[in-house]
Amino acid sequence: MKPALSVIFFTVSSGAGLGLAIWLVLAQWGWAAAGGAPAADQSLLRAAGVASMVLVIAGLMSSTQHLANPRNAWRSLARVRTSWLSREALCALLWLALALLHGVLSQRGSAFAVWSGALLLVVSVATVVCTAMIYACLRTVPRWRTWHTPVIYLLHALLAGGLLWALLRAATGAAGGLSNGGMLLSLLALTLTVTLLYEAKFSHRVAATLNEALGVPMQAPAGHVQGRVRLLDTGHAHRTFLTQEFGFVLARDHARRLRSVMVLLTTILPIVLLLLAPPIAPVLAVASLLFLAGALVQRWLFFAQAEHVVRLYHGQSRV
Repeated sequence: MKPALSVIFFTVSSGAGLGLAIWLVLAQWGWAAAGGAPAADQSLLRAAGVASMVLVIAGLMSSTQHLANPRNAWRSLARVRTSWLSREALCALLWLALALLHGVLSQRGSAFAVWSGALLLVVSVATVVCTAMIYACLRTVPRWRTWHTPVIYLLHALLAGGLLWALLRAATGAAGGLSNGGMLLSLLALTLTVTLLYEAKFSHRVAATLNEALGVPMQAPAGHVQGRVRLLDTGHAHRTFLTQEFGFVLARDHARRLRSVMVLLTTILPIVLLLLAPPIAPVLAVASLLFLAGALVQRWLFFAQAEHVVRLYHGQSRV
């Protein structure tokens, strides 16, 4: 598939903002159980809330640039019952409203802040899952239609948000709050495992062939001769919309190098920093930037390596 930079930035930025909101709510619940947040740590809550809103809004604004006419973005709400894209748009708008409400209730010390926080956490997770399911529901793209897609999206959101939460906690000098070093290490290890499983699954896998596209079995019945179907003519002399959007080719060597860079940035280096370096703001800033850079690489590969089955009718023998 042709990678769209606006969508890549949207999924990474909004995922980080939604993940940060999840960590913020979890921290508030911890404070509530301990008798309330200290006044000195209110700056951490405000900084995390503002950062979360900025990241989500920036991502949403970026996503409209992928549209031929951004003014038609409101139409994404038209098919909520059948479209994961519509569900994602609805959840995103609901999240913005809940985030504002939760911020106001938290500032006023309202007892309802616990319930608004619970709703905010649920909608944050739902928005990330809806974003992932836009791709995971497509039967025509084998690399996307797998359980790895929503799991990786959710893990990346939690990791990006968790690293940003740790950075803001160190930068504001908050003594309380959620100390999430152990949870981040566990999430990083889990992300590494899921990523390796995903790469192993598709390393030598052939999801569909031209024979299967035409309903001609590869194995012929006994006593029959069966050949491999091949395309004689693509049917057009110039590039079309299908070949432009679905015909992106990534060299195998480049893909291998980019996958190595992605694994290094999203898991190995952050694990090393969290284990060996002191949890101070500069170190956490480097870990956050490394992870976000690796997430951008991962999301670019997510699109660049995906092969739509329509390519079988335009000269490719297998996907």
